[in-house]
Amino acid sequence: MKGMVCLVAVALVLAGSVSIAAAQAAGLKKGFYKKSCPQAEDIAQKVVWKHVAGNRELAAKFLRMFFHDCFVRGCDASVLLDSPTNTAEKDAPPNLSLAGFEVIDEVKAALERACPGVVSCADIVALAARDSVSFQYGKKLWEVETGRRDGTVSSDTQALNEIPAPSSTFDILLTNFSGKGLGLQDLVVLSGGHTIGIGNCNLFSSRLFNFTGKNNPTDTDPSLNPPYAKFLQGQCRRNQQDPNDNTTVVPMDPASSTSFDSHYFVNLKARQGMFTSDATLLTNGRAAALVDKLQDNGVFFDHFKNSIKRMGQIGVLTGASGQIRNKCNVVNS
Repeated sequence: MKGMVCLVAVALVLAGSVSIAAAQAAGLKKGFYKKSCPQAEDIAQKVVWKHVAGNRELAAKFLRMFFHDCFVRGCDASVLLDSPTNTAEKDAPPNLSLAGFEVIDEVKAALERACPGVVSCADIVALAARDSVSFQYGKKLWEVETGRRDGTVSSDTQALNEIPAPSSTFDILLTNFSGKGLGLQDLVVLSGGHTIGIGNCNLFSSRLFNFTGKNNPTDTDPSLNPPYAKFLQGQCRRNQQDPNDNTTVVPMDPASSTSFDSHYFVNLKARQGMFTSDATLLTNGRAAALVDKLQDNGVFFDHFKNSIKRMGQIGVLTGASGQIRNKCNVVNS
């Protein structure tokens, strides 16, 4: 009976957590700033599109920034905070390659001029991800719910522990996503974000050189398509001599690294997933079946807009929680 009471107690705690999360997410809505700052989304889009027009790689950077923000303490812009002791989220190894912070600051400054103290940095990150990815199509690919408020805590340790690693197996990834209220479908669909951007060789070179540890430098991960493995070896040759080299990068989708489309899943089926965390999606039957369907652009876009909406609800601060930061890199004094 004692054990049963404990189980009931745990269930009640979990149910309470779910209801709290649901209540927080309910504070988000489309057009949150319609009355308080009617031009907010137009202002944000104008600044972001101006920069993406000159640097198409920003789309991948803002999408990644949004993902990394939401997976640590929720979508609260804690990834933007600076630390005098270099212990904020942006100081953690997974975040050292993040970029685009100056564009976020420019959006924030423009919004502060139009509507002081109204639009959160957390919402700016969410909008920048959508607007940068949508630029190539000239229209919004998904709706962004707004109403988030900004957090005041940022931890490099939490970022290191909670951001899914590129070396993760399927079970580990599914556990990571489940812990954020996301399911198997969200895991596979959101992985499709790897259709744009670049990957650092040091994060996957272990798949290319001496994979089995038998001192055979040409020994590669058998889950890699051999011609693709050879291509990556050529790109990442420096990492064979120096595994710690973190400057050599390769487009994640060499054929269209700045085009947001379903080609990631085509590559995956051809065993051309760059990271272990990509290739591992084919090791699960349900995930592999979904990969088949997502090779169609229309299917991918339909699923992506739903999954990124769910991701944007993770641990949000709404109502009177958190604050609206005056500057995105520091908490209000």
